[in-house]
Amino acid sequence: MARLADYFVLVAFGPHPRGSGEGQGQILQRFPEKDWEDNPFPQGIELFCQPSGWQLCPERNPPTFFVAVLTDINSERHYCACLTFWEPAEPTQEAVCSEDAAGREEEADEGGSGRLSPGTSGPPGQLFAPKTLVLVSRLDHVEVFRNSLGLIYTIHVEGLNVGLETVVGNLLTCIIPLAGGSQLDSVEDGVRTISLGAGDRQVIQTPLTDSLPISRCSVALLFRQLGITNVLSLFCAALTEHKVLFLSRSYQRLSDACRGLLALLFPLRYSFTYVPILPAQLLEVLSTPTPFIIGVNAAFQAETQELLDVIVADLDGGTVTVPECVHVPPLPEPLQSQTHSVLSMVLDPELELADLAFPPPTTSSSSLKMQDKELRAVFLRLFAQLLQGYRWCLHMVRIHPEPVIRFHKAAFLGQRGLVEDDFLMKVLEGMAFAGFVSERGVPYRPTDLFDELVAHEVARMRADESHPQRVLRHVKELAEQLYKNENPYPAVAMHKVQRPGEASHLRRAPRPFPRLDEGMVQWIVDQATAKMQGAPPAVKAERRTTVPSGPPMTAILERSSGLHGNSARRLEVVRNCISYVFEGKMLEAKKLLPAVLRALKGRAARRCLAQELHLHVQQNRAVLDHQQFDFVVRMMNCCLQDCTSLDEHGIAAALLPLVTAFCRKLSPGVTQFAYSCVQEHVVWSTPQFWEAMFYGDVQTHIRALYLEPAEDRDPSQGWEEPAEEERSALDVASEQRRLWPMLSREKQQELVQKEESTVFSQAIHYANRMSYLLLPLDSSKSRLLRERAGLGDLESASNSLVTSSMAGSVAESYDTESGFEDAETCDVAGAVVRFINRFVDKVCTESGVTSDHLKGLHVMVPDIVQMHIETLEAVHRESKRLPPIQKPKLLRPHLLPGEECVLDGLRVYLLPDGREEGSGGSGGGPAVLPAEGAVFLTTYRVIFTGMPTDPLVGEQVVVRSFPVAALTKEKRISVLTPVEQIPQDGLHLRSCTFQLLKMAFDEEVGSEKAELFRKQLHKLRYPLDIRSTFAFTLGSGHTPGRPPRTTKDKGPSLRTLSRNLVKNAKKTMGRQHVTRKKYSPPSCEHRGQPPEDQEDEISVSEELEPGTLTPTSALKPSDRMTMSSLVERACCRDYQRLGLGTLSSSLSRAKSEPFRISPVNRMYAICRSYPGLLIVPQSVQDNALQRVSRCYRQNRFPVVCWRSGRSKAVLLRSGGLHGKGVVGLFKAQNAPSPGQSQTDSSSLEQEKYLQAVVSSMPRYADTSGRNTLSGFSSVHMGSHVPSPRARVTTLSNPMAASASRRTAPRGKWGSVRASGRSGGLGGDVGSRLAGRDMLGPPQANGAPPDPGFLRPQRAALYIIGDKAQLKGMRPDPLQQWELVSIEVFEARQVKTSFKKLLKACVPGCQAFESGPTSFLRSLEDSEWLTQIHKLLHVSVLVVELLDSGSSVLVSLEDGWDITTQVVSLVQLLSDPFYRTLEGFRLLVEKEWLSFGHRFSHRGAHTLAGQSSGFTPVFLQFLDCVHQVHLQFPMEFEFSPFYLKFLGYHHVSRRFRTFLLDSDYERIEQGLLYEEKGERKGPQACRSVWEYVDRLSKRTPVFYNYMYAPEDTEVLRPYSNVSNLKVWDFYTEETLAQGPPYDWELAQVSPEPPEEERPDGGAPQSRRRVVWPCYDSRPRAQPDAISRLLEELQRLETELGRPPERWKDHWDRVKAAQRLEGRPDGRGTPSSLLVSSVPHHRRSLGVYLQEGPVGSTLSLSLDSDQSSGSTTSGSRQAARRSTSTLYSQFQTAESENRSYEGTLYKKGAFMKPWKARWFVLDKTKHQLRYYDHRMDTECKGVIDLAEVEAVVSGTPTMGAPKTVDEKAFFDVKTTRRVYNFCAQDVPSAQQWVDQIQSCLSDA
Repeated sequence: MARLADYFVLVAFGPHPRGSGEGQGQILQRFPEKDWEDNPFPQGIELFCQPSGWQLCPERNPPTFFVAVLTDINSERHYCACLTFWEPAEPTQEAVCSEDAAGREEEADEGGSGRLSPGTSGPPGQLFAPKTLVLVSRLDHVEVFRNSLGLIYTIHVEGLNVGLETVVGNLLTCIIPLAGGSQLDSVEDGVRTISLGAGDRQVIQTPLTDSLPISRCSVALLFRQLGITNVLSLFCAALTEHKVLFLSRSYQRLSDACRGLLALLFPLRYSFTYVPILPAQLLEVLSTPTPFIIGVNAAFQAETQELLDVIVADLDGGTVTVPECVHVPPLPEPLQSQTHSVLSMVLDPELELADLAFPPPTTSSSSLKMQDKELRAVFLRLFAQLLQGYRWCLHMVRIHPEPVIRFHKAAFLGQRGLVEDDFLMKVLEGMAFAGFVSERGVPYRPTDLFDELVAHEVARMRADESHPQRVLRHVKELAEQLYKNENPYPAVAMHKVQRPGEASHLRRAPRPFPRLDEGMVQWIVDQATAKMQGAPPAVKAERRTTVPSGPPMTAILERSSGLHGNSARRLEVVRNCISYVFEGKMLEAKKLLPAVLRALKGRAARRCLAQELHLHVQQNRAVLDHQQFDFVVRMMNCCLQDCTSLDEHGIAAALLPLVTAFCRKLSPGVTQFAYSCVQEHVVWSTPQFWEAMFYGDVQTHIRALYLEPAEDRDPSQGWEEPAEEERSALDVASEQRRLWPMLSREKQQELVQKEESTVFSQAIHYANRMSYLLLPLDSSKSRLLRERAGLGDLESASNSLVTSSMAGSVAESYDTESGFEDAETCDVAGAVVRFINRFVDKVCTESGVTSDHLKGLHVMVPDIVQMHIETLEAVHRESKRLPPIQKPKLLRPHLLPGEECVLDGLRVYLLPDGREEGSGGSGGGPAVLPAEGAVFLTTYRVIFTGMPTDPLVGEQVVVRSFPVAALTKEKRISVLTPVEQIPQDGLHLRSCTFQLLKMAFDEEVGSEKAELFRKQLHKLRYPLDIRSTFAFTLGSGHTPGRPPRTTKDKGPSLRTLSRNLVKNAKKTMGRQHVTRKKYSPPSCEHRGQPPEDQEDEISVSEELEPGTLTPTSALKPSDRMTMSSLVERACCRDYQRLGLGTLSSSLSRAKSEPFRISPVNRMYAICRSYPGLLIVPQSVQDNALQRVSRCYRQNRFPVVCWRSGRSKAVLLRSGGLHGKGVVGLFKAQNAPSPGQSQTDSSSLEQEKYLQAVVSSMPRYADTSGRNTLSGFSSVHMGSHVPSPRARVTTLSNPMAASASRRTAPRGKWGSVRASGRSGGLGGDVGSRLAGRDMLGPPQANGAPPDPGFLRPQRAALYIIGDKAQLKGMRPDPLQQWELVSIEVFEARQVKTSFKKLLKACVPGCQAFESGPTSFLRSLEDSEWLTQIHKLLHVSVLVVELLDSGSSVLVSLEDGWDITTQVVSLVQLLSDPFYRTLEGFRLLVEKEWLSFGHRFSHRGAHTLAGQSSGFTPVFLQFLDCVHQVHLQFPMEFEFSPFYLKFLGYHHVSRRFRTFLLDSDYERIEQGLLYEEKGERKGPQACRSVWEYVDRLSKRTPVFYNYMYAPEDTEVLRPYSNVSNLKVWDFYTEETLAQGPPYDWELAQVSPEPPEEERPDGGAPQSRRRVVWPCYDSRPRAQPDAISRLLEELQRLETELGRPPERWKDHWDRVKAAQRLEGRPDGRGTPSSLLVSSVPHHRRSLGVYLQEGPVGSTLSLSLDSDQSSGSTTSGSRQAARRSTSTLYSQFQTAESENRSYEGTLYKKGAFMKPWKARWFVLDKTKHQLRYYDHRMDTECKGVIDLAEVEAVVSGTPTMGAPKTVDEKAFFDVKTTRRVYNFCAQDVPSAQQWVDQIQSCLSDA
């Protein structure tokens, strides 16, 4: 029973003590005046009565009512019901506020009306003061309080004849039951009717269960005001301890909202600050650091603006504002979405029916009170789902005298599958949940609705999840129960209370509220108290029961365990391996171990391991031999490595008893336990883990205390789930709590003592256990390991074995001689002692261990630790004496000649990276990685050689290597070794040749060695000077360590030549004349051999052959040498081939030549990065070039690099223009007027120069016809508007230019259509650029819609440049050239893109989502293919323009990156010569080497370039060539391997070809002309070209067998990203021998030679398994031609003949193919027909068939013609061509047909004659027949090998009548006689002759 009201208080307005304008509340009277003993009077009531402050009011307001809540120091809530009304202010009160009133009057006067509103009573200027009646209660009966205070106010206002004292006295003495209903005997007890003595009657219904909150309508109102999402986020915020603030203008709304939010949190109780109505004077409470739920009047909203971490809910506006710095975790899915949908069904039942065609008649929605309960039911279900099975994770630590219960948070999260869930984690760590455990964890107590729900309804809720209607039904059932709890007897709820009349507050009150008679009220209270004391106490016994635990918990969302789904097979492997270990079958166990380690990634396998190991422990001890011990420790480490610090899945808990059980004998008296080898895991240093373990074990032992001996079980099995035990600890505890009151005092004492001793003994046990796992075996090493593992500091409640005081000195020091060792050990001991002491303090205090015992423990712990340290010293000493485990022998790598080892092998493990190949992923094959071996560092490469750690893979050698120069990233990592599972230092090396070495150093490799390896690697990667690179040191007689020999200069050697060049670079500007003779390039032998050293005197004039260019004697010797050498360069050879001018500048000599070769740059004075000889227009003088060059970046002025043989259009290249503005400004400010004119003259010269270029082109020398590209506006023109004379074409990006085909049916088409991803302008820009109107819809893939697309006139010269640069370009006054501005990517974008491409193709670690999609996504992110697409696109555009007769100047960036890419691609596409091996070499030498692409800078070859990083511009060009090669496989003489070879070696620094940045630098280093020296014995190749030449003579690896060019072919590849393929250079890898690009190394076969085979008998089968992840498939399965060539070579060797070169064989076979089929005069044989669709690409479709002679090639074409088209049709359509290997693929004709025609053939016995089409095939030695000529299916074959004779025959029955008898003949075979009949006698004779000749040939 409890009092309805504790205090009644009357509070009135009073003056403020400091005389300020505001007043304050004054308590006039309070009843009773003495405090109740059990409930003191709450302080500060006067603040809460008027939360907005006490103020006088100019008018009489209606009375207000609200309930404020005060919380006292014991967390008891006091409900203060406040009814406020207004009375005229007394004079004293008015005087106090005179200032305030005066102010108001002034305001009123200004407003023009000083009077009060007409509704008020009293004289003008009358003020009203508030007065408040307050009822203070610990019970929450708002309606009763409202009625009672209303009654008192009514009596006063209406002047009823009832004594107020009586009413107040009755109110204070009213007693009501706390909780009633079912627990009470009758309705009268549960429903209390009260009367306050004024003729009133009120019914008070007490709730059935006290624990369920009372919400009335508050929850429903809260949802109405804020909506579902907002309330859910408030709910989560309150649960996760955030600050929540409600704002509203209504106080009642505020208290309702707070009450509603609290009701939703049930069964958790909110234990932080809770103030539904906060007074204005206390607003600073909002700055408190603790969480709160507070309501504040909306008038003070401004004051709440500065609060940064408070979630503000505005009830009036319906918004919830969450600050940016606050993260409110949402409910875990699927609960969030389920809850949301159920709430919407409850709040808006119409929603489900809104879409129905025939909605049912509207159903009546629930009343507000009922809806309130339904909403609460949804949240009650939510908690039941969230906390389902929580009782299984309770630990009973003590039962008597009071239960002590702990919750195993980690196990709960782990078993629910919510370890990662932020929300649940925070809830479980919160105060509310701690209260929930201590309140609801008790096993024997009254139960309520939540207990029933969580125990019995879980299965139902899970089943209902997918049926919304069933969920709704359940919600309604729960809502009924909640409603019944609040209103147990709805029938009797009748009130009768007087209310004041309407507008009674406006009537003048008869008098102020009277002062009550204290004596009378006190007398009534005392009377009631005396009566109560006399009556017997009405205590009803609570109905306590054992709380049901419910079903064991399940994961909240059944997730598949992904990659490691633990199938029974995996568990079987684990079991087998363990049984092999304990049976001593070590070899078997070793084979299974890698599979076991892989399986142990899964949870079930780890559990299985722990269970299996438990079976092998007898008497808490299991002694193993060394091998067994190693295996067990390895598996334990593997299990523990994935354990988090919380150990959610109980793996560490299961292994803890085992690590102290398994041991091995090291020597007599010295035993090593497993714990000393498994300490390196974060879980052991987590206090929470130890606490959970300790409580779990205590529970097991306490339970055992109370169980009968028969029931007791081995406590060591306590790690199993309690579900499997007969009676859980909670059941035992519940039983004990029930019996406790019946036990005698002595018995109780005895039980308490037993429990306390149990806890104490466990504490000692755990102190030992913790010292085992925290004290390292070798304190120095393990401490450093621990630090590295980042376990944090022991002092901050986690565990690193260095305290803060020592960390500074010890961490870096290995100095054990200076007395650190002891200090260190002691310090480790001290840290462990502190850690254990903190643990002991915490658990013993919580478990109620006596203080004496606790003190004893503190004394014990240091002794335990000290003893253990002494034991460990012996173990450590003995373990060092163990023989080391036999490690595999290190395999030495094969080295190149001249390659030297810098660092010998460091033993490492090569770990799998993100590629599947090595780990046997989708490609199939075994897991060859991880592999165990060594890493070697040589002067040229980083090499790993080793063997797979998985013994099931077999004896495979794994090789992975890359050139040191290709290293792009090196990073230190810490990884677990794959076998021992020990954390070790590692290295992560990534190379730009797409190899990756992810290595873990073996423990025998010290950190000094690893550091030395890194330093040496860095030194080799970034040498100080280019001369220290491998290409220079190789074979040069001095290694990097030895100083080079000093050389004496004998006359003008290369050194002096270089020096002279550099010296004279600025001086020599004179023009020399050179006579032009026929040029013949030097022979290969001559050109290819470098000199031994640089001492030879080079005398050019003597060495030159008569046919070469000879400089005149007018030149100085050094100049003469320069000139003759320059003439030999690739550029010059190519200019001669193209017929681009002479070396003379006298116009009289060659006016007919439009261009000339100018030696103006021969001393590299004008442009350092250009070659010495340049092609310029004939009319331009050399001295003008200097001025022209100033206008261009890096002085790279426009020069001609190629001329079209057909249209005579030229291709020019240059650097971009200097920004006109910048240069102009600079010169204008700093130079006098002559300088200004000089600038103008440069510009003028530039214009003249371009004019000269235009004039040099024959077609445009005289033309006056002009064509413009204007007429379409540029999208990206920006602010730059050119003058009317200029014509600027802007392509927003290269892809937008869609050029098209010419009229001539020549050339091959790919698409230049804009790709869908990034088209800037419409597709018609490029077609207008090419001068064509869109006459029809474009065809698929950008093929041309119409033939005649180019208009006759167009600009003579198109200048393609960056948009930004072209702004500085002066327009052409005659409009003969046109500017095309494009947006290109910069070098830094290439670098970024390449980095991403590297990561996509060679990921460093396993991707989260495996499979092709993640690769494709990262490939797309890299944008590499987009850049390739742009390059191809621009190139095809330029090809189009050149082909149509316009010249093109490519002027992009500095002219050495993208310009070079575009110019080279254009020449490759336009000129078939560059598609040969020799031509491609010339192209690279000319455009890339001579024209100064900065190979050293872009490849970061030296230390100086380290910061710039690797930018693969050349590799990008090779990728473009590869894309073209893929689309036109028959147009290239070189194979795709050749491109990969160049891609590898342009970064490898093995050859000198791709070193340095320009010819000038190469001359400085003496590289360019050194091959003129005489040969002194064989040399290592210094030039990559020389190497290719040598290799090509030996093997066809660089040759493309499908090469069958069409001489005048211009290629136009498709460039859409969808047409591009990822180059396999980036993705393929061969682990059998490493990269195949160093041919000498790739040839070393890893297989044993034949003679080593056993028995010495015949060689066994040559079949072997080829693993795609390991072997090179092209090497293992060469194509048919390569195989036949190899076979020929082998046969020649066997016959003892010197083998011929493969090329000779190949040429002979091709020649024979050409001739075959000619004798019968049929012209081109059908097998050699070429594609009938002229412009269609001829793509790869090769069928190789072995025949007697070489092999026959037939190639299918994806042409538009069907394979059944007639031969004659194809023949007419075919173009005659030099091609010999193309054929239209038609099966009927694809074979070798020596003779064919129609014959009648007699069928077998009793069958008629039939006309058939016969084909005689001499190659296959067959006579085949078909139904008709076009039939592709052979109906029969007569093998000519079986033919005995061909004789004339006779007509038989059924033979054709009209045929001559002599036209019959028979063919006799060994099986039967075939009868034939030809159409006439001559054809019969011809058939017989052909068959006879075929027989005689055989």
